[in-house]
Amino acid sequence: MIKHRIYTMSFASVYPHYITKAEKKGRTKSEVDEIIRWLTGYSQAELEAHIEKKTDFEHFFAEASQINPSRALIKGVVCGVRVEDIEEPLMQEIRYMDKLIDELAKGKAMEKILRK
Repeated sequence: MIKHRIYTMSFASVYPHYITKAEKKGRTKSEVDEIIRWLTGYSQAELEAHIEKKTDFEHFFAEASQINPSRALIKGVVCGVRVEDIEEPLMQEIRYMDKLIDELAKGKAMEKILRK
């Protein structure tokens, strides 16, 4: 099986785009970080370490020991595909993160984004 190109991309190369997308809509880097920490279970220090060492997406999610079980509540469309219908587990995790950042940029309240 051929790996999708995004799996080998570094999380650090995409992370600034998440921040830019959020900041263009008046949201903050700390909110982006909170979403990523909620999804992965990483501490802020662990998140920063992955960014610094340019961990690829495959290892970024594989090393996340506390993936949030509430992520299954994330529904909707990203890049024309319903996230709940994605069969490849790693791609689904990546799209969950994309969907949460989209919700942030669209002005959704953090409580709703974090499925509280």
